[in-house]
Amino acid sequence: MTELKLIYFNAKGLAELSRWMLKYAKIPFTDERVEKADWPERKKAIPGGKLPVLEVEGKMLPQSLAIARFVAKKAGLLPEDPLHAAFCDAVVETLRDVIVDMFKIKNAEDKSEEEKKKILKEEYMPNTLFPLLERLDKRLGDKEWFIGDQISWADFAIARTMEGLFSHMPDLATKFPKIKAHTDKVQNLPGVKEWIATRPDTPS
Repeated sequence: MTELKLIYFNAKGLAELSRWMLKYAKIPFTDERVEKADWPERKKAIPGGKLPVLEVEGKMLPQSLAIARFVAKKAGLLPEDPLHAAFCDAVVETLRDVIVDMFKIKNAEDKSEEEKKKILKEEYMPNTLFPLLERLDKRLGDKEWFIGDQISWADFAIARTMEGLFSHMPDLATKFPKIKAHTDKVQNLPGVKEWIATRPDTPS
């Protein structure tokens, strides 16, 4: 079996989705974590100078979503139906956009912490985050999984995203109980549950 090496910082961040899927599918991989102090030197050998990268047969695959899609394929989590596969892509890319928007606000250098909190509460949450979660809630309905009738990497991406959101905004669990139940289900899948229980305690 091809040896995989997932290289990222000592954090959950952009690599955790792929870690979950690899653990779920029992695909062996090396979870290599780069400390911040070592990054300037390591960066020179990384394509594009960004993490994560996935080393496959000596070749480095960059970009977190390309990595996750590759892992999903190997893990049997990429739907065979082209339309279902496209819907998975749409869900995952929308999640990324919404989270990127949040971090743009949180990392804005021209805003005070109070201004950031106000923008998040009064603009981002009602205009960006809540509409997305409402659409996801409607799509899930009474189904077990989001796309089709089989678990897919979209379910993993949603659950991983919600893990971070629920930890920072616990009230969301009350507002969106079906999404919370779905997240719990994914987190309790074989492989994922054990990983979450034993993974390094790092920032989300």
